[in-house]
Order: sequence, then structure tokens, then C-alpha cells
Amino acid sequence: MKDLKQIARRIFLTALAGVELDRLLPPKVCREGSTLRIGPHQQKLDGFGEIRIIAFGKAAAPMARAVADLLLPDYRATGVVVAPAAAPVPAGFRLLTAGHPIPNQGSLDAARAVEEFLAGASASTLVMFLISGGGSALLERPIVSSISLAELQAWNALLVGCGATIEEINVLRKHLSAVKGGRLASLGGGATQWTLLVSDVPEGRTSTIASGPTLPDPSTVADCYRIAERYRLLERMPGTIRKLFTEKQLEETPKPGDAAFKQSRHFVLASSRDLAHSAHRAAEAAGFCTDVDNGCDDWPLEKAADYLWERFGECRKLCGGRPVGLVSTGELTCPVTGPGVGGRNQAFVLRMLERIADRSIAVLSAGSDGVDGNSPAAGAVADGTSLGRARALALDPAAYFARSDS
Repeated sequence: MKDLKQIARRIFLTALAGVELDRLLPPKVCREGSTLRIGPHQQKLDGFGEIRIIAFGKAAAPMARAVADLLLPDYRATGVVVAPAAAPVPAGFRLLTAGHPIPNQGSLDAARAVEEFLAGASASTLVMFLISGGGSALLERPIVSSISLAELQAWNALLVGCGATIEEINVLRKHLSAVKGGRLASLGGGATQWTLLVSDVPEGRTSTIASGPTLPDPSTVADCYRIAERYRLLERMPGTIRKLFTEKQLEETPKPGDAAFKQSRHFVLASSRDLAHSAHRAAEAAGFCTDVDNGCDDWPLEKAADYLWERFGECRKLCGGRPVGLVSTGELTCPVTGPGVGGRNQAFVLRMLERIADRSIAVLSAGSDGVDGNSPAAGAVADGTSLGRARALALDPAAYFARSDS
């Protein structure tokens, strides 16, 4: 096959199109008269005096539009949408933009606006939280008011570059935040609460999505102290946050059984599994004998690269000479070791260059949200000619990898 990089791009874009909300939502969320059906669950709407929608994350705007449209014309909701960039929102909804992947003043303003919007919610209110990846940065208020925005930003930059898994990072975020780890649900004032989630975390770790603002938190302050020690974070923490750790002043988050969750339910609308299935179908349609292996989700990049290369070799043996495709979804951990521009997806492709050199193989790794680290790209794609062309330009892949400059 020629033009493998272009084929890989087409498969990726086709896979993304297959998980657009307008395709995923109808089988999972629908309304039949006064009954809202969400997966296997149903909710009668007639008993509520009002419906409030709070959407935040990278998919906040399309999620808000989809659910608001579903309720019309019989039920009209009000809402707040927090997104990383301007986007159309339903009539009567308030749009706020905030920082991602590092929180900014907009993130603090958004948390204040959401808290104010929740105020006054009662037993006659249905609150629908629509949460997607990126919510951790977009909606934030430190649990201790003396933590400055500069310290909050330094803290988040430290976390995303320290090599910890996304679950470990979110354990720490939860315990430093007034709106994460179930604390947002505590502000619901006895309202019935539904949380609809688009997941960007490993399967089975729902409370990690956007740092679990409306779900019971299974993690503990002891976990925080242990993670901080494992990654030697203490000496690098901003002063006010370091004091909370050294003096063991972190407070526990709401746990399963807490009264805040008595009227609360949640449902995952989409996850990496949906994306993997979509990519698998696209690769098969493009003529590849294709396998899906998500076993390395949340692994260190180097370990995942070794594992997937071995799996690719196994697939080639099983496919009897047909073109082979291997799909893997999730996130890898990749410590930031220099001041360069890039992200974990680009770093993965860079690490694979020597393996695929002079072979009819392409590697594409990209973020389904269009963001990869501190770069302006979603990811990268390379083929068997990439290493030779790099060396012809006197570019050393190992040096670029070492300074996180993929």
C-alpha cells in the first residue's frame, strides 16, 4: 500500500466522525413524552418545576445542544456551558470560556458561576451535569482560598509533566479543589441529579473523568500523600500547597453513601471503547486485517511502545500476508523532561521512528479532542521514510525526545 500516512489520517478522521454526539446520543438518550430514557434508566420529567443544565469539558457545547434539543418543545432548560473556546449554545444558556490544559482566571470565574447557578436548587429541580474530558482545568476553585491563581497554575503544570497517570493526577486535583471529587454534587440542594459523561479515562474509572465533580470519590488523602512521595513532588510544590501536604491538612472528599448522592445517578455516553470500535470499522473498510488492543492504557510510553510493537508483529503473523492494522486507545504517561513543544502522542510517534524505518509501516497517534500537550497539533503521523528524511536534515530524534520537543 502506498501513501500509508494519508490512509492513517483518513482512518483517524473517519473514526472521529463515527463517535460524533449526534450519532452516539440517540440510541443511548431519548425522550418519550414525559419520560427521559438514559441507557437502561428512565426519569419522569413532569414532576419538576425546572430543569437546569451544567455542561463543562471539551465537548460541553455539543452535549448541551443535544440534550436541550431533546427536551424541546415540551421542556425548556436553562444552563451554563463552560468550554475551552467560543461555541454555539442553546438559547437562554450562558457560555463561559476557560483555560485548558492549565486553569486560568476564566476557570475560577466559571466555578463561581456554576456555584451561583446551583444555588436555590431544590427537590423540585432536575439538574443535569454534562461532563467531558478537560473539565478538571476548565472548572476550578481551590479548596483553600489562600492558594493563588499562579500557584494553582504551577501546581497543574507540575502534575501534567511529572509522569503520573491521569488517575493519580486527578486524585491530587480532587483533594485540592472545592468543586471536584464529588464536592460539586454537594451544592445541589437536594435536587435530583443526573450526570452524563463522555469519558477520556481508562474503562471502569468513571470517578476520574474531569476529576469526578459529581460522583463519590473512592480515593483518600492517604493516596495523595503517597502519590506526592512516589513522584517526589513535595519539593516542587508551590508554597501554600506544600504546606497542606507537609502539615497533613488535606480534607477528605465525599465518599459513597454520602447524602450528597442520595438523588444522584450517572451514565457514560461515550468512552475510548466507542472510539476503538469506530477506528476498527474504518481500518477494516480501508482493507486492513485489524485488531484492537487497549491493554496498555495508562502505561508508561516506553513500555507501551514495546508492547504494541510486539502485538503488531503477532498480528502480521496471523493475517496471512494481508495489510495489517492495530488500533489502541487511551492515554500514556510521558514525563516532561525538557522545555520543548509537543505531547504524548507526538512523543509516541517519535519513539517509533527507528522501528518503522525503511518499512511499509505508518504510525499515527493523536488526541481525539484535537489537543496534544502544549502543541498546536492533535498528534503526529510518520512512515518508513520519516527517519531517513529527518537524518538528512541533521535532526536527531533521540535528542528531540529527550527535551520533550516532539
